[in-house]
This record gives sequence, C-alpha cells and structure tokens, in this order.
Amino acid sequence: QVQLVESGGGLVQAGGSLRLSCAASGRTFSSYAMGWFRQAPGKEREFVAAIDWTGSSTSYTDSVKGRFTLSRDNAKNTVYLQMNSLKPEDTAVYYCAADNILWAGSKWFPGDLKIWGQGTLVTVSS
Repeated sequence: QVQLVESGGGLVQAGGSLRLSCAASGRTFSSYAMGWFRQAPGKEREFVAAIDWTGSSTSYTDSVKGRFTLSRDNAKNTVYLQMNSLKPEDTAVYYCAADNILWAGSKWFPGDLKIWGQGTLVTVSS
C-alpha cells in the first residue's frame, strides 16, 4: 500500500508560484498513476491533474491548463505540481492521490480514489 505526504503549500500573492510535492512510501510507487485534487471552503473536492506511472501522459482540468505542470520522479518516489500564475480562485487544500488502475489521460473523480494524502493548504491573496 502506498502512503502519501504532501508539502509545499503556503501563502502567495496572485501571479506568484508554488511547487507542491507529494512523497510516497512503498516500493510499488512507480506502478501507480498519481493525481492532485483540491477542495476550497464550502466546495466539493475537484480534480486538478493526473500523471501516469511513466510520466509521459498527463491530464489537467481546464482552469489550470497552461499554468500548472505535473511531473514525477520515480527514483525519489515523488510527484510535483508546479503552479504558476496563481489566482485567488486557486485557494484550496490540495490533496495528492494514487491509483494503479485509473488512466491518467482523463479526469479522475474523488469517489474512485482510495489512497489520499492529508492535504496541504494553498492560499492565494489578491
């Protein structure tokens, strides 16, 4: 079983950048597709991005395309979400998730995931 720990959240001004990391434990990390979700106060958890186990296939929700980049380093058991040109509406708790069945080339739904990190808070001030 893979366990996930996110880091890198914080407070940033609009237009700024942050890089979130998700460190995984477990020898089978490289066989898992990885994804990021976010949940703003009072809203449902929503899909942000996903990457397949090779790192060659990714998908993004429309609102972050061109601003966020998801990558992974299987040697370090870590995935990275580089977030640029941040907007106040990006404010949320960001969660990392893992799955060894879902295809990373399409949107994921929270109910399909069983492996989650604890979340890291991103606050973007205007």
